[in-house]
Amino acid sequence: MLDIILWIIVGGLAGWVASMIMKTDASMGALANIIVGIVGAFIGGFIMKMLTGAAMDTFSISGFIVAVLGAVILLAIIKAFSGRGAATHV
Repeated sequence: MLDIILWIIVGGLAGWVASMIMKTDASMGALANIIVGIVGAFIGGFIMKMLTGAAMDTFSISGFIVAVLGAVILLAIIKAFSGRGAATHV
C-alpha cells in the first residue's frame, strides 16, 4: 500500500514539473498533475523500453526524469489536439 502512495506522489511531482516546463501549471490542478505524471511515466517507460530494452520499474532519479519526459510528451499531445498549442496559430 505504501508503494502505491509513493508512486502517486512521484506521479504528481512528475506531472507538476512537466506542467511547469510546458507552461500549463496555472491551468492544472493537483489531480490533473497526478494523472499526467502517472500516464507520462507509462509513456516514458514504454519509450525507454523500446529504445534501450531496459525496464524502468523501480524508483530512481533516472526513472523520475523518464516520467517527466513522458508527461511533457503527453502535455504536448494534449496541447496539439486541444487547439491551444503554438502549431495551431500559424
